[in-house]
Amino acid sequence: MQRHPVRQPGNQTKRNYFFFIRFHLIFKGKDAIFPLKIKGKINMLSIEDKILARIKSHGRGWAMTNSDFGDLAKSATIDWSLYRLKDKKIIRPLLRGIYDYPRFSELLQEKMAPDMEMVARAIARKFQWNILISGNAALNYLGLSTQVPMRLTYFSDGPTRQYEIDSRTIEFKHISLKEARFANIKSEIIVQALRELGAEHITAEIINKIRNFIPASERNKILKDTQFTTDWIHDKIKLICSEGN
Repeated sequence: MQRHPVRQPGNQTKRNYFFFIRFHLIFKGKDAIFPLKIKGKINMLSIEDKILARIKSHGRGWAMTNSDFGDLAKSATIDWSLYRLKDKKIIRPLLRGIYDYPRFSELLQEKMAPDMEMVARAIARKFQWNILISGNAALNYLGLSTQVPMRLTYFSDGPTRQYEIDSRTIEFKHISLKEARFANIKSEIIVQALRELGAEHITAEIINKIRNFIPASERNKILKDTQFTTDWIHDKIKLICSEGN
């Protein structure tokens, strides 16, 4: 019986094989971990690594959604990378498509509750809403309210909706937002808190508490950011920013 030699795959066959593997990985959302050969070296820096680096740059407590990484990869690849980070318990799922990089209590040796302000901002970014924190929520965030509200309210140019997280509620109320937009989120929180209190109820103690909330390096930025707000509010912000510029 005549034996035929085993045919070795040619270069074209190899190229087709690797194209199939790469297509399969992309289809499965795993393109992020496929090694790329660049100038004779293998580049193993994955999309997952880049996403994790961005998460860490924001620090503990940051809440995120797929769109926060839209410049790094396609949506399916980002979803897969976030899923892997969730499986590794690096990030924590809060709502569908919303995660956080949880804060950790060294004292209690456990993860802390989500930062609801961060979560609200992530939801707004996901749906491309403009939002404005309510006065009561701003007071709570600044530590000027002794009550821990179970419902945090934000005004939004999107639809009225609410979300339940750890027995607390984030509520978005639809209104026509006419307030000036601020470049710094801290500016918005401070303005809303001062407006909620009213000029006659703002004491030296409150001024000091808000001052402690603002890093010295940001005070000039906030002063400039709020220059077109109501006169009495800006006068109070001048007092808040008057030390440590």
